Amino acid sequence: MSATRAVKKQSLPELITNDLRERILSGDLKEGEAIRQELLAEEYEVSRMPVREALKRLSAEGLVQWENNRGGYVMKHSLREIGEIFDLRVLLEVDLFRRAIPEMGALEFEKCEEILTDMETSYRQDDVSRWGKLNYDYHCALYSAAGRRLSDEMLARLNVHSDRYVRIHLSVMRQREPAQQEHRRLLELARAGNVDGACELLSQHITRTKAELLEMIAAQRKDEVS
Repeated sequence: MSATRAVKKQSLPELITNDLRERILSGDLKEGEAIRQELLAEEYEVSRMPVREALKRLSAEGLVQWENNRGGYVMKHSLREIGEIFDLRVLLEVDLFRRAIPEMGALEFEKCEEILTDMETSYRQDDVSRWGKLNYDYHCALYSAAGRRLSDEMLARLNVHSDRYVRIHLSVMRQREPAQQEHRRLLELARAGNVDGACELLSQHITRTKAELLEMIAAQRKDEVS
């Protein structure tokens, strides 16, 4: 008889947290938008208590600014802060990639190929939400052989902040092929053991995304004010 497979049961606050997080990352709840606990409770058809707990969790993640007695809003990062998020990604991810490449083997390369295939499918289907998650999964797969648990945890926290901006970038990109080609080239360089070449391309890849994103968001915010 096969072993029992335990399924993790989510509490009500966890379910609401996950749904609100996705709504923020997808742009359904926009940056700077006011959050009203009582309205969310009505929307989810629950009491205020699980909503309050969900908002506390999202506040700890840095996605919302929340105070129990004063309400809150979806976090809106300044352009400087958005740039800092991507600068931190460069520092952390290049270090992880440099450490991972000498340790990568057949299993790591196979996992990366599998994710790349799914990413290419999401490109064709114009599934920005799925592509955003696969983008993070792919980068993590490239670095997994480094075995740096604390760095991985820091990267996961950074991803919470950068994911919504990556999705914004993807949703308006007219040419996604360069990013797609860069992802495949990163794997090719890793297979070849070209540490310096791979790390240089990774740095350029993240920095280019940062530059295009900041230009786009600056223009959007200027239009909102005018």
